[in-house]
Amino acid sequence: MFALQSKLPHVGTTIFTVVTQLARELGAINLAQGFPDFEPPALLKECLARAVEQSNNQYAPMTGVEVLREEIAAQLRALAIDLPSRDDITITLGATEGLFSSIMALAQASDEVIVFDPCYDSYGPAIELCGARAVHVPLVLPDFHIDWQRVRDSITPRTRMIIINSPHNPSGAVIDQNDVNTLAELVRETNIVVLSDEVYANMVFDGARHYSMQAHAELRERSISVFSFGKVLHATGWRIGYCVAPPRLTQELRRVHQFNTFSIANPLQVAIAEFVRAVPDHVAGLSAFYQSKRDYFLQALAGSRFEFVRTPGTYFQLLDYHAIAADDDLVFADRLLRQAGVAAIPLSPFYAQPPQHRLLRFCFAKTESTLQAAAAKLMTL
Repeated sequence: MFALQSKLPHVGTTIFTVVTQLARELGAINLAQGFPDFEPPALLKECLARAVEQSNNQYAPMTGVEVLREEIAAQLRALAIDLPSRDDITITLGATEGLFSSIMALAQASDEVIVFDPCYDSYGPAIELCGARAVHVPLVLPDFHIDWQRVRDSITPRTRMIIINSPHNPSGAVIDQNDVNTLAELVRETNIVVLSDEVYANMVFDGARHYSMQAHAELRERSISVFSFGKVLHATGWRIGYCVAPPRLTQELRRVHQFNTFSIANPLQVAIAEFVRAVPDHVAGLSAFYQSKRDYFLQALAGSRFEFVRTPGTYFQLLDYHAIAADDDLVFADRLLRQAGVAAIPLSPFYAQPPQHRLLRFCFAKTESTLQAAAAKLMTL
């Protein structure tokens, strides 16, 4: 038997895969993994069929199909992002590849990367693979805001990157203008770059707005922002994302991207470009669309023993179960799945050092019938 040394010895199967597989085996309602249980727009599927029929079936350019990058630039203006060039946009294999390629391109061995716990589970392994070290700064409960003094205290001469995620997965927290300005002040006299996970940028609620690193004149020069069409178009299986960055950072990103995935599915890109050009209001209406689903789900839970604060962004809602059980979140999530038939995601796997809260994450990107059925089961607890 030959010797084999793992590069990620502490990484197992993700909590999403584990819970979704068990939900499938038990026939449970899956509010765990973040995907809709409804179809993407019919016109989008028609656009894809047309793109295939029109022979867009060979390699796309490494940077992305030009017409799609033009449409992205137009769409970004709604987020107060006015790009000097569509060449600042790179199409990636979903947001995850964009994040991975960005980390691999910019973080080096012995560097430190600041992440905020609970943090999305793809960040840590990418940081580890390039030989850097993740520095975990916990978000402050109960609203998961950033403790900027703790961030300031965590910066060292080795700090190379800060990863921001807003709207935040798994909590739904949203940063504001003060947060962005404070971040700019912290990194001003440093060589720190900012990697901004903005996958849920078009899903902010109750009149709030999204603050992108690309809309901040000072931060834009040192930031890569990552977005996802899978979330926007209700088509997570399409795996089309994109990165937005100034030329110097885009060049470094593409050095890795071209040897990672190189070219992203051509007909999918063409189809998305046609769809967003034909239906510009689709993206603009996402916040209202998902806010209504959030409110429907929470109204269905009125009178339950769960406690909650309405999520300000994403399509995830945290529910506090401390009035129901004293179990830790992994145990209670398993119990919920097996006894009540509802799958949710525990938060502890997103922490380096999990706090003693009693929170589960539920996805409300579902039909009303699914949300109603799940809520009826949760009401029995």
